[in-house]
Amino acid sequence: MSASEASEAAEAVRTAAPEGIILDWFIPLTGDSRTDVSQGSAITYTGESTATPRRSADIGYLSQIARAVDHLGYHAVLIPTGGHNEESWVSATALSQHTRDLDYLVAFRPGLVSPTLQAQIAASFQRVSGDRLRVNVVVGGDDAEQRAFGDGVGKSARYRRAAEYLALVRRLWSGEPVDHDGEFYRVEGAQLQRLDTVPEIYLGGSSDEAIEVAAEHADVYLTWGEPPVQAGEKIARVRARASEFGRSLRYGIRLHVIARPTSEEAWRVADALVAGLDRDVVAKARASFLASASVGQRRQAELVSGGLTRDELEIVPGLWAGVGLVRGGAGTALVGSFDEVAALIRDYRAQGFTEFVLSGYPHLEEAYWFAEGVAPLLELAPRGIRRSAAA
Repeated sequence: MSASEASEAAEAVRTAAPEGIILDWFIPLTGDSRTDVSQGSAITYTGESTATPRRSADIGYLSQIARAVDHLGYHAVLIPTGGHNEESWVSATALSQHTRDLDYLVAFRPGLVSPTLQAQIAASFQRVSGDRLRVNVVVGGDDAEQRAFGDGVGKSARYRRAAEYLALVRRLWSGEPVDHDGEFYRVEGAQLQRLDTVPEIYLGGSSDEAIEVAAEHADVYLTWGEPPVQAGEKIARVRARASEFGRSLRYGIRLHVIARPTSEEAWRVADALVAGLDRDVVAKARASFLASASVGQRRQAELVSGGLTRDELEIVPGLWAGVGLVRGGAGTALVGSFDEVAALIRDYRAQGFTEFVLSGYPHLEEAYWFAEGVAPLLELAPRGIRRSAAA
């Protein structure tokens, strides 16, 4: 895509997307830390560990984060899924009872339970929470991790299965009787109570298969943080494919953040987060990430060489890849003064991103730094706009 085409695509999104930026936060179901960036991960490198103080992912601490985020005005929290996490649906259900307005973006893997049961679980959560559910579909990029869950289906087939699965789930949420005989599922006589408010579906991934499923079935395409122009080029591919299905998506990005009153303060925090990392541990983690079957994980690892200095980790001004040295999944952070971080968010907004799923170390304190320092500098969407009645 040429620069002029990218500019035209971004302008089309600016005119079509909802007004205002949507801010979400993250619940660290593997634990949290002031100094260990391998904590709080949905996909954790499982080699040698950096032995630093951590906070357990117990309901007492996690509910502190959820209540703070609700009070601070964030729209939603992402509840991750993974083999090293607490389970996402159980955690989200418990936390929903500690908050009033906060939405829950619950991650799940299609194929581990039947589509009818998954639709029923989601529908029950929607009613229990008072229509505060969104769902994040994690198709799975790593064959070994999927096998640990008892799933032996290969990556390409997993995306075909996800497409069939999501189509069934949507039909079940509509309340219609469902009979289906497909490649992966045979369903006879299934019917659920119609949902008045249908959860929006988020789906990410950088492979061609991921983009295909997102374009046809997702409401929001969610990607890990890459430089603004590079990330904009990726969602332009999704937008073009979605238009062929006659669909229009919204776009979100998953990033960490370190925001302070001055740039110098923020970078001191960033430098401290990686100061104690062992270079051998970093090298082993990087090799693991580069060998991943996940295209998105490889793209995150390829952003940097594995060095520990700011010059080696700052990809573009204010976008720092230090988190991804030993943490799988989203590995980049917005670092700088409140004004600088707000400006970088506006750069992503200009590329077509309207939703920002953020996190920081520790997740409780960093939620306050961002909400009190950066959020007032942004044009924000009101809460509740994502909830739409069923057609």
